[in-house]
Amino acid sequence: MKKMMMLCAFAAAALMATSCSKKPEAVTIEFWTHEDANRQKLEERYIQEFTAAHPNVTVNVTRQGAAKLIELVQTAFAAGSGPTMFNLSINDEYPYITAGRVAPMNYKAAGYKDASEVINAYAPKMLDPVTVNGKVYGLPLELTNWCIFINKKVFRSAGLDPEKDYPKTWEDMVKISQKIVIRNGDIITRRGYDFRYKYYLENNVPMVEQLGGQLISDDGKEAIVGKDAWVGFLTYMQQWGPNGLNLGSPTYKAARSVFNADNNDLAMCSTGLYQEARIRHDNPAFYDSGEWMVVPYPKFENAVKDTAACYYGHYYMVNADATKAQQEAAWQLIAYMLSHGEEYLSQVNIIQPTTALLNSDTFKNMPYSSVFADDLERGHIVYYGANSTAIQSAIGSAVESVMLQNVAPEEAYNKLKKTVQELIEQ
Repeated sequence: MKKMMMLCAFAAAALMATSCSKKPEAVTIEFWTHEDANRQKLEERYIQEFTAAHPNVTVNVTRQGAAKLIELVQTAFAAGSGPTMFNLSINDEYPYITAGRVAPMNYKAAGYKDASEVINAYAPKMLDPVTVNGKVYGLPLELTNWCIFINKKVFRSAGLDPEKDYPKTWEDMVKISQKIVIRNGDIITRRGYDFRYKYYLENNVPMVEQLGGQLISDDGKEAIVGKDAWVGFLTYMQQWGPNGLNLGSPTYKAARSVFNADNNDLAMCSTGLYQEARIRHDNPAFYDSGEWMVVPYPKFENAVKDTAACYYGHYYMVNADATKAQQEAAWQLIAYMLSHGEEYLSQVNIIQPTTALLNSDTFKNMPYSSVFADDLERGHIVYYGANSTAIQSAIGSAVESVMLQNVAPEEAYNKLKKTVQELIEQ
């Protein structure tokens, strides 16, 4: 009997040894994200550390410009071959939640007990856009709102005092840009300011809201609410463009992308706190010069509502068609990268909106962080819905039609309202 018991023990030990020696399933994660040279350095290190601790996991990273990435993800999912994990702006991502294309969080893999523990770790409302029927579908890589960056030297060269003469209103923006702009014939060689074209939901819808309009009515039944507000906004954009005062255009290189060079070709642009890290990386001398500053989002002189640029988040999401092992590994990787929130902030100036980070000295000591924090209070989350990408495109078509084709603002408004109304009724 004793011998039999020993044999059983040996057998059990052998079985356990065999089980323990079995290699974990090999997992490949296809990770798609937008380009950011500074963030890339950190994430390459995080991924290397993660795969060293999880030798069964291979991570293939694809980085593209933000606009191109939107197209690639859309095309890939349409073909049934989307990435394992990805991040986009929420208004471009939310349709994947409603279409059932992304999986809810694996809380355990990400280091949480349940949805409530995840939600409580973040500032109020930060996870609202990715929480549906009590399930969380994404975690934010960054929360972003845009203020106005100013090159002080360009202001002074036009006889302006940047500390006193910076634009408080959209009318100021026109007057200041008229003083700063330099042209060679009809070609602008120095702009005062220019808009973030293509990002109309974030940067331009608040202008309409200031005038009393809405993108979608409170009950969700009417689109492009407030004719006078929308026509007023479209008229402003027409006057801004090449067929008006010729102060800027969607055809010019993005203002944010040329600001850092400090080449006397731009005075102001709309961008986020992350721009500070990019200035430091691209042009350390300009960063250290004290010749740039950040001011709040302007409002119209006759504004009936004081609202700043919309804030938005880039949320990590995981493909619902990925295998269970891929989904688990993806959430483990996401959680590992996001555990470095303070380093992301100090090195790349991107904000993961956890309660702890927003209350940290690291955030409070960032240059002009108080301007961004105050505008965050004035703003609201960007519109997101099943058709948010299509709505953004429709607004872009309306703006570009009045700016580039000289379409009458009222005509552009009528077409826009019809298009967006059809989208929300689908």
